[in-house]
Amino acid sequence: MKINPNGFREYDARWVFNKDIDIEGITDLGKGLGSQIINHTKKSNPKVIVGHDYRSYSEKIKKALTKGLISTGCNTEDIGLSLSPTVYFAQFNLNSDAIAMVTASHNENGWTGVKMGIKKGLTHGANEMNELKEITLKKKFITGKGSNKVINNFKEVYIQDLVKKNKLKKKIKAVVACGNGTAGVFAPEILKNIGCEVIELDCNLDWTFPKYNPNPEDLKMLKVISKTVKENNADIGFGFDGDGDRVGVIDNNGNEIFSDKVGLLIARNLSKQHPNVKFIVDVKSTGLFKIDEILQRNKCKTIYWKTGHSHIKRKVNQERALAGFEKSGHFFFNTPIGYGFDDGINSAIQVCHLLNNENKKMNQIINELPLTYQSPTMAPYCADEKKYQVVDQVVNKIKNLKNKNVKIDEMKIKEILTVNGVRFTLSDGSWGLIRASSNKPSLVVVTESPTSEERKKNIFTFIDDLLQKTGEIGDYDQKI
Repeated sequence: MKINPNGFREYDARWVFNKDIDIEGITDLGKGLGSQIINHTKKSNPKVIVGHDYRSYSEKIKKALTKGLISTGCNTEDIGLSLSPTVYFAQFNLNSDAIAMVTASHNENGWTGVKMGIKKGLTHGANEMNELKEITLKKKFITGKGSNKVINNFKEVYIQDLVKKNKLKKKIKAVVACGNGTAGVFAPEILKNIGCEVIELDCNLDWTFPKYNPNPEDLKMLKVISKTVKENNADIGFGFDGDGDRVGVIDNNGNEIFSDKVGLLIARNLSKQHPNVKFIVDVKSTGLFKIDEILQRNKCKTIYWKTGHSHIKRKVNQERALAGFEKSGHFFFNTPIGYGFDDGINSAIQVCHLLNNENKKMNQIINELPLTYQSPTMAPYCADEKKYQVVDQVVNKIKNLKNKNVKIDEMKIKEILTVNGVRFTLSDGSWGLIRASSNKPSLVVVTESPTSEERKKNIFTFIDDLLQKTGEIGDYDQKI
């Protein structure tokens, strides 16, 4: 039995299959999760929804996980090939006690993992992951007798739930790109049924991901969507990730709109119908949320919080916020718009509503936002065992620079936020972020300036210099 302890990450469990975890390790993970669910629900036979994404080995892994769950006494209900939000929705629709979705999201082939949750609408956070790790590695398993039930055609229940309440008055021409991932059997059908004219791009399922990884932050995927939008004179382009909980957006001119700016546009649109609400955004998101005139006019409050779908989901739930937005493309809609979890297709639908409500093109709507110069999300390699120590060093260094009034690109540090790594804001509103990635051996670096492209780059140079001096940094996945 093989199971690498580092696979238990901050809010997901992810491993390279066979290298870091074997099939017996997956079954032990199921035993650990089943025991944890029973401990939390105080039920001897809790109901657990299971689903899997379209990787060649995902169904095999789901069966091994299910075997472990059943051995503890869990009654599993298998909804088959799914998106993560389909499994989250099933917990409400089928009234289950917990969920387990076998997916490695947008990670490269070879990776596997499980997104899991107990309380409806939430997924495991750091405390639950540490508890699961302890139970699994120390084999503190409960023994019971569970069962497995196959739920047929649940896909249609999920599709109809989104379609029936989201019909559009206006015909919107949308490029729908799925990178050959699981969203290909969900997104085109849903968007067609709400009234979009859909141009499909790489929507056939192919677990080898022959063209690019289904990742809406991947520049390769975004370039293909951009080209297709322009060739077809489309109103909008959507790119969905491997398990359908994230979306990337391309405007009618073929330009990428960073997801935090999409979030701000959606928040503006929602604030007109729902004044006096809260929005949660992650620390990688644009500084514009804090100073937006429309949100202020509608008396809405924005809270910056930890990056990660589990963290934002939980904060949306705790604060009873209307919505939450992450720069990576996870959007969370609470009642009356959604169930509080992240759903890339529902996010795309909200963008369609924005276009439906405004008599303007997408590029005109985005141009109404103040201009800022944003970097993409950049990830320099840093070993899992080292990354949190490196971030702690950098946090202390930046705090010292602020205390000594040291200037960065001729600007003083005005504010430091340390809920997740360190986000430092300069006196003109420019900012930089350094944090540890929660699901890969890397750090995360983002910069933004409302002043100039040059300042954005100078902040990155400053950050890169700090990181290189630690001696623990490898290559970046992409750089400005």
